[in-house]
Amino acid sequence: MNKAKPSMLLRRLSCCSGASSALDPTRKKKQLVFMGSPQGSVSVLDKLFDASKVPNSTFQVAAIVTQPPAARARGRKLMPCPVAQHALDRGFPSDLIFTPERASEETFLTDLRDLQPEVCVTAAYGNILPSKFLEIPHHGTVNIHPSLLPFYRGAAPVQRALQDGVKETGVSLVFTVRALDAGPIIAFERVEVDDHIKAPELLSILFDQGSNLLIRELPSIFDGSAKLKAQVQDDSKATLAPKIKSEESWLSFDQEARVLHNKVRAFAGWPGTRARVQLLDGNRELDILELKIITTRAPHRDAVHGEEDDITLNGGALIFPCAGCSALEVLEIQLPGKKVVSAREFWNGLRGQRLKILQ
Repeated sequence: MNKAKPSMLLRRLSCCSGASSALDPTRKKKQLVFMGSPQGSVSVLDKLFDASKVPNSTFQVAAIVTQPPAARARGRKLMPCPVAQHALDRGFPSDLIFTPERASEETFLTDLRDLQPEVCVTAAYGNILPSKFLEIPHHGTVNIHPSLLPFYRGAAPVQRALQDGVKETGVSLVFTVRALDAGPIIAFERVEVDDHIKAPELLSILFDQGSNLLIRELPSIFDGSAKLKAQVQDDSKATLAPKIKSEESWLSFDQEARVLHNKVRAFAGWPGTRARVQLLDGNRELDILELKIITTRAPHRDAVHGEEDDITLNGGALIFPCAGCSALEVLEIQLPGKKVVSAREFWNGLRGQRLKILQ
């Protein structure tokens, strides 16, 4: 593992020296370890911090486990992940923020044992938890998973659900086992899915709901009764939500408009969705443009076009002809290196030139 730079606030495991020394030995509160990395899981950590500070709280956040600092922004400077940075901003001790490359590292496991956690809570941690880890917390490891398990097990449950055009999803609170998202379900919450909601917004809603579930169920998790009431998943109904790959971002207009609209919503943020179009002056071919498609609509009506594959402007939207006599209405786009603009702004910039779809 790479050795941490002295300027880094986060303690790397190669220079750990007794994590439990920073805990107050006079406190009798139950020890909870939180594990998460991206911005979406910050709300879970916040709820845990707040709940641990109320009068008569029975637990404290003993440590935070997150992904190692990564090179970000133009200067490629090593920066803490969002969860670690938020914890530091809230005054959490930097020597109790662990950033192992893998959760199987012996140094990390030794430090975790020293903490004697009652429960570990994961929310988009992004690392596989080995059996040696799962044996450490007395009452187990609990995961907030943003789907109605056993549906959408895997790395991208929100994105894949939106891509499938679901009208309802939810969040599940489950005990972690070695099999992928297959542990017993402690509790769940259903959430209706609006036709225009995008993945980052839906993920935020689900983690917020999951935080409330967690706080509500923590007493039963700590006293062991949650394990008795947890429901075993029906593996025969399981569906998978594999990790998104960047090459999936291209839109193919030989699909129906609603399929593409759902993909735009699902892939919002990262990796986004892209399309190639041919710029024409009359019948003369000019440049091929690569557009990032930001916001779309999929109307419930037949498409009306001029020539096949012609892109037109109608009602402030770029109209992309699609399969099945459908049309994708594109409301916002972005050219490489440029800011996001409305469809009308982009169209006005063409100065009478035409656009055709490139499949």
